[in-house]
Amino acid sequence: MCGIVGYIGAKKASPILINGLLKLEYRGYDSAGISTVEKNGLSIMKDKGRVKNLYNIPGIDNLEGTIGIAHTRWATHGKPSKENAHPHMDNSKTFSVVHNGIVENFNELRKFLSDNGYTFYSQTDTEIIPNLIDYYYKKETNNDDLKLLRAVKNACNSLKGSFALEIICKDYPDNMVAVRKDSPLVIGKGVEGNYISSDIPAILSYTKDFYLLDDLEYALLSKDNINFYNKDLEPITKKLKAVDWDADSSEKGEFEDFMLKEVHEQPKAIRETIGSKINENSKCEFEELNFTKKYLEGLNKIYFVACGTAMHAGLAGKNIIEKLCKIPTEVDIASEFRYRDPLIDNKTLCIFISQSGETADTLAALKLSKELGAKTIAITNVIGSSITREADYSIYTHAGPEIAVASTKAYTSQVVLVAMLAIYFAETLELSVEETKSLKQEILILPKKIEKVLETSSQIEKFAKRIYKEKDIFFLGRGIDETVAKEASLKLKEISYIHSDSYPAGELKHGPIALIENDITVISIITDPKLVKKTVSNIQEVITRGAKTLIITNQEIDEDMFDMVIKIPETDTFVSPILSIIPLQFLAYFTSKEKGLDVDKPRNLAKSVTVE
Repeated sequence: MCGIVGYIGAKKASPILINGLLKLEYRGYDSAGISTVEKNGLSIMKDKGRVKNLYNIPGIDNLEGTIGIAHTRWATHGKPSKENAHPHMDNSKTFSVVHNGIVENFNELRKFLSDNGYTFYSQTDTEIIPNLIDYYYKKETNNDDLKLLRAVKNACNSLKGSFALEIICKDYPDNMVAVRKDSPLVIGKGVEGNYISSDIPAILSYTKDFYLLDDLEYALLSKDNINFYNKDLEPITKKLKAVDWDADSSEKGEFEDFMLKEVHEQPKAIRETIGSKINENSKCEFEELNFTKKYLEGLNKIYFVACGTAMHAGLAGKNIIEKLCKIPTEVDIASEFRYRDPLIDNKTLCIFISQSGETADTLAALKLSKELGAKTIAITNVIGSSITREADYSIYTHAGPEIAVASTKAYTSQVVLVAMLAIYFAETLELSVEETKSLKQEILILPKKIEKVLETSSQIEKFAKRIYKEKDIFFLGRGIDETVAKEASLKLKEISYIHSDSYPAGELKHGPIALIENDITVISIITDPKLVKKTVSNIQEVITRGAKTLIITNQEIDEDMFDMVIKIPETDTFVSPILSIIPLQFLAYFTSKEKGLDVDKPRNLAKSVTVE
């Protein structure tokens, strides 16, 4: 949540900063602002609402500064308002700061500063930071080149919680400071200046070369140089990493919305994620992993830990690993994981899934698992993200930038990656030889089958026109199809704001059927041949009570029974979620469009949830 952008160079900063904020809108926010170093000191322009509102602020077109910071805020401390928007300045107007994260000892520090003569104009935790920097800055007696850094370091040492900070100072008009702890921050090295952002897409059009800060590492930027320091302000060297994402992939292109574009990018995302990891005639390869048969045989449990959509990918992984590898596997919601004292030891493998690699709950669960002795694997789409740097091993989906808040191609890429991971485990264990061979063949032809499923969009659009005014919708499935029902329900509620629930189809008669009434919509997924008759029988229970039905299936059923049937290609049941979810991604999309909603930026949600 929240977004950070910074620029220091030879060009006017304000257009670059606002352009960067526009590209971070998918992260979720309620206000926006920029601060630049001008000839007469620091300038701050900010307002409640969308980034585009900044264009209406008097004087913003007159900014000439070539150094600046910018922010989109998602409210934690204090309501959404102009006063609470970032950037924030200290009382003496020496420092301007933007902050992503949470200051947990906010009240204690606010009282300390108040006792020392500082006043506050917002309800935010962030406003204490520039004032705290100012407090330590005034105590500095040595006016050397590191005076600014020392003040920032001393302030950061006082903070408890998470933070990614950009700081500019009127006394240092040619410098900018950046530091992070448990919140994402990347630094881009450009030809005509240097850039900072909380996410790569915001500055991808300016550079593809990035530095990745570790916790409590400081960067001192000028227009031509970037110097790095550790937590003791000792100089360190950082490696420059090139990102192979295409800047065009962060643009909508021919599509009306990012979500629609990303749904259609799924064949490519799956191809890229498969890469060279599998072929029909050799074992599945994960060069990142060095697991032995002895290690895997010694495991007493595997955990998938994740939030939201990523957790649903973990549910698919549980099905595959237990059946192919015979290892007990659990799926846990990251936000609950730490608080139930999970049974973890050195015979436990914990796999953490996060699209951004910055999900705060998932990162905290990962750290706990390591403390308890487990080996850890990160599955993410972002190289160099916090989770990848914390985990023992990291494996990547290669979905490219996903801008829409509602995850589509990241989810299907996660499912295919965990399927390949299960194959790798099974082959290492020398188990399920025929099943893994068949599954590999199916994975290799998934992209072509996805292209076929994308042709269902027009049928789904017609169904969306029938249901977009409804208040309640139900999703059903059995076995692995029930995991798809969960994901489909989440997609619909995320962007259409229609209340939806998912249930195992066999659980209908144990309570949920009381909610079924005439003309309510029930949607079911049927892809497991062993469960067709049972699932159809369950759906008949809602049909007799007046429900209208949509069925996503690749099985032979009596289509006349249902209001609409969407046929998808047959595939191995283990990877069927990759095909069966796509029509339901379309359903969420078209339902939201019919309601006239913002598909890419649904209310109250953010792409990267960096607070617990």
